[in-house]
Amino acid sequence: METEKKTQTTAEQITDMDLSEQIKKVTKESHVRAENTEMMLSFQKGQVTLPQYKLLLSSLYEIYQALEEEMDRNSNHPAVAPIYFPAELARLESIEKDLEYFYGQDWREKIVVPAATKRYCHRLRQIGKENPEYLVSHAYTRYLGDLSGGQVLGRIAQRSMGLTSGEGLSFFAFPGVSSPNLFKQLYRSRMNSVELTMEQRNGVLEEAVRAFEFNIQVFDDLQKMLRLTENHLQNSSTHSKPVNVKTLEIAGTIINTSPLIRIVLGLFVALATVSIGIHVF
Repeated sequence: METEKKTQTTAEQITDMDLSEQIKKVTKESHVRAENTEMMLSFQKGQVTLPQYKLLLSSLYEIYQALEEEMDRNSNHPAVAPIYFPAELARLESIEKDLEYFYGQDWREKIVVPAATKRYCHRLRQIGKENPEYLVSHAYTRYLGDLSGGQVLGRIAQRSMGLTSGEGLSFFAFPGVSSPNLFKQLYRSRMNSVELTMEQRNGVLEEAVRAFEFNIQVFDDLQKMLRLTENHLQNSSTHSKPVNVKTLEIAGTIINTSPLIRIVLGLFVALATVSIGIHVF
């Protein structure tokens, strides 16, 4: 694809750089786009809502479950071992704790995720089996991104949603990391020490771009789900006619859904799933 050729050309032009610097360079444009998605702008403006946050947590659970299972399974792989820090970075237990706080003990039965999240997880499991070195791209993008912005975003989320007790915010806490800046230096140093062929290095760089694209797709799909939910709630409040209803859990809110809205939701998921052929390179 044109994107892959462009990434490969860029990689060949900056072969004298460390891997971490190469990733930063080739993902610069995607990074800006990710920061300017509607969901991330809500965080930056201090306007994140509880439904947004709960939907985001649900997707992060699925993503980190796939990522950490593949990291665990490939922990002895020469490309993965140097950046394998489960005690310091693992997010899954923290996210589970937050989801239980918001949804209750039966949270696994209540959370929903969009098709983009499923595609992201599918890719993580695929490369875990076929190209474990590509996990470096996703681990670097996710863990260092969360570690860099975790404290700031945690405070923003706490203020925006009025979570005065601090519960529900475990995802943003890294108790095993005493100094985020020093740890990030260590992580980059370890990552830069990974020995890769030119072909593997180009593949890792292409995968880093994919990682950002997957995150952008997840953010966009989550906003579509939220809008669909909000529109249905508005329609329900303006019409008093009784309808045949069935409950659906979205963003922690039980919504009484008519057959029509269930069809719309089904079409949304189906269309998003079909788009896997377009978005997965």
